[in-house]
Amino acid sequence: MKELNYIKLEFPSKSSNEGFARSAAAAFAAQLDPTMEEMGDIRTAVSEAVTNAIVHAYPDSIGRISMRLRILEGDTLEISIRDWGRGIENVQQAMEPLYTTGGEERSGMGFTIMGSFMDKLKVRSVPDKGTTVTMQKYICPRYRHR
Repeated sequence: MKELNYIKLEFPSKSSNEGFARSAAAAFAAQLDPTMEEMGDIRTAVSEAVTNAIVHAYPDSIGRISMRLRILEGDTLEISIRDWGRGIENVQQAMEPLYTTGGEERSGMGFTIMGSFMDKLKVRSVPDKGTTVTMQKYICPRYRHR
């Protein structure tokens, strides 16, 4: 699909940046005129992806997280969250509901939540090299001024 617009942000893996990432994604997505429900889906998915990177990629240190958002032809928003942290040993297992490496306080539902709020979810990871989560959401077209 052809790219119509994009942004890329990079920030430290501090929990205080999760809210910023969620707001930035919502502000960028606004150009597609999403419904409130679609906007909530986007915010939730970004929140889960960024929180996963903060908690799991860099459990004992502050690393960097990159967020790229693209508007693609066909009213599609693509969001990629990338880290250069410890990676995921077994992506298929990590995507199972309730599986977590984050201890008792983690629900193990991050990927499940992302997948339920977005139309496509792809996770690529290499141990000790990092993880990239790419999500797509189709935004139902409404009347727009362009």
